[in-house]
Amino acid sequence: MKYINQMTLKFDSLSINEGFARSAVAGFCVQLNPTLDEIIDIKTAVSEAVTNCVVHAYPNKVGIVEIWVGLTEDSACISVKDRGVGIIDLEQAKEPFFSTKPDEERAGMGFTVIESFMDTFDLRHNKGGGVEVFMIKKIENKNVMAKSGLNG
Repeated sequence: MKYINQMTLKFDSLSINEGFARSAVAGFCVQLNPTLDEIIDIKTAVSEAVTNCVVHAYPNKVGIVEIWVGLTEDSACISVKDRGVGIIDLEQAKEPFFSTKPDEERAGMGFTVIESFMDTFDLRHNKGGGVEVFMIKKIENKNVMAKSGLNG
């Protein structure tokens, strides 16, 4: 896959950083000229993925969350990774209402929400421990960089 632009963010797994992460990713994706609905979908999915890292990956400690975004002519490819405790059964974790913390009033809908807002969703074991959420959002509008000839 040929990327016209890409970025990587790393930050502490603090809940206060969730808003920063979704805004940074959305801001980066603006160069594809997405619709408001497409930006909202991206922000929602990133928010859910980062929240899962904050709540589940690093219980009782702070770790690192890494986000990578690669833009193609018509898609935003987004990876959210942690190196936390991981998930034993990835398929079970994707089931609606499954939660490892039901006593904390968790709905268990994070991965279901991501899947419903993105065109592609994959949950993977991260090399070296932890989990990677990989997702793709197709952008209907032709990107600004391609129209302007800025990409090369």
